[in-house]
Amino acid sequence: MKTSVCVLGLGLMGRPMARVLLAAGFRVQGWNRSPLPPEQTAGIPLCGSLEEAAHADVSLLMLADSAPVRLVLARLEEHLRPGAVVLDMGSSDPSDSRARAARLAARGVGWVDAPVSGGPEGVRSRDLAIMAGGTERDFLRVRPILRTLGTVVHVGEPGAGHTVKIINPTIVGLTIEAVAEALALAETSGLDLRLVKEALAGGSADSRILQVHGVRMIEHDYAPGAKVATMLKDLRMAAELASRLGVDLPHVSSTVQLYETLVSQGEGDLDCSALHKLRLLPA
Repeated sequence: MKTSVCVLGLGLMGRPMARVLLAAGFRVQGWNRSPLPPEQTAGIPLCGSLEEAAHADVSLLMLADSAPVRLVLARLEEHLRPGAVVLDMGSSDPSDSRARAARLAARGVGWVDAPVSGGPEGVRSRDLAIMAGGTERDFLRVRPILRTLGTVVHVGEPGAGHTVKIINPTIVGLTIEAVAEALALAETSGLDLRLVKEALAGGSADSRILQVHGVRMIEHDYAPGAKVATMLKDLRMAAELASRLGVDLPHVSSTVQLYETLVSQGEGDLDCSALHKLRLLPA
């Protein structure tokens, strides 16, 4: 019988994760901090309480960051049995992850931090990039779950996964800004942006960001995939880590300011490709 999993956090990522794992034969339930419309959770068996959720072999946390993880764990931990594993697949502070791993280990509960890159589309195509931190023993226990969702690399001990996750948006967020600037320049020049994208495909300027977010920019369709507010949160974590380590990352700082501008305009729920809007505004 396959591992039982409770997905805690049924947002844009958690819902498709639960459905993919169900389709793969895992015994899956879901739990969310606030009630959701029935149509959003259709097909996902729901837990009535965190005590019930803790009965699963693996508690998969798909929460935004360290703060909600802290709140949920404060209520979940007392119900976890020895031998269970907490699998944190959101974006948290690595130091928090290390402390949580040590605290849970003292109770015989495993910990793996395995944040992801790829967005809801990556979940549905089972093509997420997953970076996992944890002991070898704990990682091997959750590896079948992670491999169902995408490609996973065990990058080190507890906290290592979340450290790599902080590095990831440094590349993604800045690349989205680079594509936004390039397409704004092309659009202002009067070029057909679809032909521009076609001409760049396969060359040194090509990237998944150009192919996915670039299409959204071309169509001026900023419906949320990966939200502005989420990218801002991740880039702020990168800036904070860099500050603690004494590393100067000027482009991270300037891109944080751009995402802050979108949030201040009430557009935090738009897709990250909405940076393109800022580049089309008059200077």
